[in-house]
Amino acid sequence: MSNFQQELNDLENFQTNAIIRIETLGNFVVWRNNIKVESKSWGRDKTIQLLQYLVSYRQRNALHKEKIMDNLWEDWNDRDFKVALHGINKALEPERPSRTEPQFIVRQGVSYQIDLEKVWIDVEILEKYIVIGNQNFGIDNSIAKEAYQKAIVLYKGSFLPNRIYEDWSSEEREKSQLLVLGAYITLADILLEENPLESIRLAQNALNIDATWEDAYRIQMQAYINKGNRPQAIKTYMKCEAILEEEYGISPLPETKKLLKKIEEIN
Repeated sequence: MSNFQQELNDLENFQTNAIIRIETLGNFVVWRNNIKVESKSWGRDKTIQLLQYLVSYRQRNALHKEKIMDNLWEDWNDRDFKVALHGINKALEPERPSRTEPQFIVRQGVSYQIDLEKVWIDVEILEKYIVIGNQNFGIDNSIAKEAYQKAIVLYKGSFLPNRIYEDWSSEEREKSQLLVLGAYITLADILLEENPLESIRLAQNALNIDATWEDAYRIQMQAYINKGNRPQAIKTYMKCEAILEEEYGISPLPETKKLLKKIEEIN
């Protein structure tokens, strides 16, 4: 078994065995021992906000308490933070003995972060799958294909949709969207020869996220040609051209026009 296959297996086992799992894509759900943590367990919205913020900035160094509060709440005090943090720890570890350190939210002085070795988070694992896919693309496409497929399964919608107007959530939302768009397109590219219909479907999923994603139109055009459907390939170009003009007032890239010309020259 290759090291990359072992990494994929380890990530899958982590999802199965993690005590705490946090889903953020398309909805926000926390699971403890495979049981959903109900909304009443959080007490109040500030508790959920604090956990979501820690998820959003999980890859940074431990986050200072005052910076967290400045970014989360206009009017805050130490009590707000302590109550919210206590609420998180109580929801994640309801049976933790008093005067013992929490195991999922790590404290370093007055800085805090999620322990990513113990807490499974969908956006974190999605990124790990895509990294494995990218590392193997063009080298071992069987591993790349498996990695991209596992990543796509995790993407159920935008990151923290209930915080779409919060500035602190936007960076992770944009990042996860770009990652999954790349996964759809690269997987579709891998499958162009063996399964062009699946490539068309994957590219359409990308377009459902971003209708202006030009790579997806090129994938579909090539897939239709592989299927012998020249009219549909040209129709796809025309749709691409119309969308780009409508949204941005621009025409397709030279490489898209070049593909069209190649299609038009087919007898």
